[in-house]
Amino acid sequence: MPKSVLEAIKLGQWDYEPPEVSLELYEATDAMPGTPAKLEIMAERVRAGLPLWHPLDRQDMEADPPPKSRPKLRSCRPKPK
Repeated sequence: MPKSVLEAIKLGQWDYEPPEVSLELYEATDAMPGTPAKLEIMAERVRAGLPLWHPLDRQDMEADPPPKSRPKLRSCRPKPK
């Protein structure tokens, strides 16, 4: 079974749905969609095995910034033995 969306794509598993991840494991971002800052945050999330998007990520210029009270990004990938 794939551990990420990227692994699923490589295996041709187009209907892969990652497991639910607690929103406490990663913070929302104020970076605008399509910007280098947002792409870097999304890359960090992928490397940590987290969802690409947070429900409170900024969607557009008019949106309020996300709350800053969440903890820093923590990996949900199992530690290698």
